[in-house]
Amino acid sequence: MISALNQLVDLVEERLGEEFDVDALARALGTTEYHLRRMFSTLAGMPLSEYVRRRRMTVAAADVVRGEDDLLSIAVRHGYGSTEAFGRAFRAVHGAGVRDVRRDGGPLRTQPQLRFRLTVEGNISMDTRIVDRPAFRLIGHAARVPLIHHGINPHIQQHITALPQEEHSRLKALGDTEPAGLLQVSDDVDPDSAEGSELTYLHGVAVSRDTPVPDDLDAIEVPAGRWAVFRTAGPHPQTLQNTWAATATEWFPANPWRLRPGPSIVTVLDRAADFSTATCELWLPVEPT
Repeated sequence: MISALNQLVDLVEERLGEEFDVDALARALGTTEYHLRRMFSTLAGMPLSEYVRRRRMTVAAADVVRGEDDLLSIAVRHGYGSTEAFGRAFRAVHGAGVRDVRRDGGPLRTQPQLRFRLTVEGNISMDTRIVDRPAFRLIGHAARVPLIHHGINPHIQQHITALPQEEHSRLKALGDTEPAGLLQVSDDVDPDSAEGSELTYLHGVAVSRDTPVPDDLDAIEVPAGRWAVFRTAGPHPQTLQNTWAATATEWFPANPWRLRPGPSIVTVLDRAADFSTATCELWLPVEPT
């Protein structure tokens, strides 16, 4: 995986001024675009699209400062069809307009070329099992919410607290298959995992494929497949979020599995009364590499 990510970075450099086929590269490297983008965003701390934009604007800044070409020529060279689109991207990265930078020589914010390296530390214990599950359903109350990487997501918190207390008990009674208990489900997540991008969050339970869905509940159909199940215990939600990140930095590079499209699921097995600590399971859909 580390080699694949570095080859992706090399491709970005070769084709900074043009569109390129990430899916074709992923297939040539024996993986999928979905997995490649998810691993990139997790390890780099930014979506692939944002990294490409920052690199383009880093290289373009040198052309702007040199002042040898007109702005339209520079814009086209770096993959933009107009000076307006180029100017917006330039300001978003550097925090200053193109003409101001051409006149003053800055300010400029440089994005160095990334290079991924595997550091063998094993400092996070990964209590993991692989589960082969038939098709099932996730049913409950769904909402579209923005993705937040760190801390409690207030939009999700608001969605859950708006439900009557008896509804939680009702949902729990409806569950009839694994993952057991009340579930926190994230579905339809942008493969780039961009902060602020929208996802579908469902508060509910898992039921067998043939279980009828009550009319007032939302449902997500989950096809048959394998799951990597990570058990976590400690301060919540920090331990869960750290383990989630460690799946990319430690577990996937060391194991012959990759992410496949599908929902990620968290089930809380035990927790403190104030939810300051919790024991959880994180279910991620996987397939062999």
